[in-house]
Amino acid sequence: MTQLYAEVRAPASVVLPGEEGWDEARLAWNLAVDQRPEAVALPESAEEVAEVVRWAAAEGYRVTAQSTGHNAAALGDLAGTVLVKLERLRGVTVDPETRIARAPAGSIWIEVVEAAAGHGLAALAGSSPDVGVVGYTLGGGLSFLARKHGLMTSHVNAIELVTADGELRRVDAENGAELFWALRGGGGSFGVVTTVEIALLELESVYAGHLWFPVDRAAEVLRAWRDWTEAVPEEVTSIGRILQFPPIPEIPEPMRGNAFAVVQAIYCGDDSAEMDALLEPLRALGPAMDTFRPLSMTELSHLHMDPDHPVPGAGDGGMLDALTDEAIDVFVREVVGKPILSTEIRHYGGAVARSRPEHGAVSAFAAPYIMFAVGIAPTAEAKAAVHATVASLMASLEPWQSGHTYLNFAESRRDPRTLWPELVHARLKRIKAEVDPEDLFRSNHPL
Repeated sequence: MTQLYAEVRAPASVVLPGEEGWDEARLAWNLAVDQRPEAVALPESAEEVAEVVRWAAAEGYRVTAQSTGHNAAALGDLAGTVLVKLERLRGVTVDPETRIARAPAGSIWIEVVEAAAGHGLAALAGSSPDVGVVGYTLGGGLSFLARKHGLMTSHVNAIELVTADGELRRVDAENGAELFWALRGGGGSFGVVTTVEIALLELESVYAGHLWFPVDRAAEVLRAWRDWTEAVPEEVTSIGRILQFPPIPEIPEPMRGNAFAVVQAIYCGDDSAEMDALLEPLRALGPAMDTFRPLSMTELSHLHMDPDHPVPGAGDGGMLDALTDEAIDVFVREVVGKPILSTEIRHYGGAVARSRPEHGAVSAFAAPYIMFAVGIAPTAEAKAAVHATVASLMASLEPWQSGHTYLNFAESRRDPRTLWPELVHARLKRIKAEVDPEDLFRSNHPL
């Protein structure tokens, strides 16, 4: 490699192994993932992205892009790959007249949420404030408003990207429609996205919060929550969780060192009194804490209590076709007392289940529930323990798991047939062959 770079000059935005800043440049948001690419590029514009793509192709390297690196584990070995870190492409803008937000590829969701909130608007944001907008969107995008408003893929206006020929393109429903379709849910195999334009909603606040219960009531609470989800309107998106907090100073009292069963819910309707009425059977269980109140859209970004800075972690997830009493018992048995910080089952259906094929490769999910488990992994031993626990949980839930799952919750490499239906997968492969015949681009979930 030394001889190669003596002959060909790398773009100024490229950092090579051994150079100053190398170890910082190669970091993912998930600090437990040890990324070792051939080079890291830190472009500051779409034009610089194109320059890096052309250089990498000329040198025989492959290219992968990353805005934050939340789901970096599934990428695997990066030998022979240039990692394009997009964190310097920032500057969200909002047009309040058209209700369109323009988010460069380094943007994180809190930046879009805050910019939109300034105009009384809301985005279908991720549950973590610093999840990257682009990666979330390419994977489908499941928000706290999804049961009412569907997937993020149904709210994308246009996408700008650098394709394998090194050219910057803008695609939408009328220009490059096939590629536009593939990018919405097909993942990062088609190019390096530099900007997305997304439609916003006229929404200033929601009614949301948590009901906290002792963890020894987990099975009882999750059964009651499961029954409750079968009757709530589409304005309600909710999550049944088990949270097991470590005894560290960063965790506030009274959560520190304690474990809970939690019902988390978000109501995006017009009348919060309706939500109070809906909550009555869950409140009748006698929660130890009840935090429901009106939240601004910015406050909603922090409801899930995800860390807003890079941390070392390990986890994985899948979709569930059913949530029976037996499945809940298995879930609780496999989680409580184990090295897992957060395990959740999200309820969807509603608009999430209504397919809109014209809205992208992933426009709906039939499974009514989606599960994800994650633990802290500051050491190799801790990481191995979390992986073993999550693997056991996934295997134990296999009788109820869907044949398909959600890209953004799949932290391990999956068979593509579990990520896309057969006809969708075939169409994605055909489009990939047309726009990237040499397979220059690779993603964490390849086709």
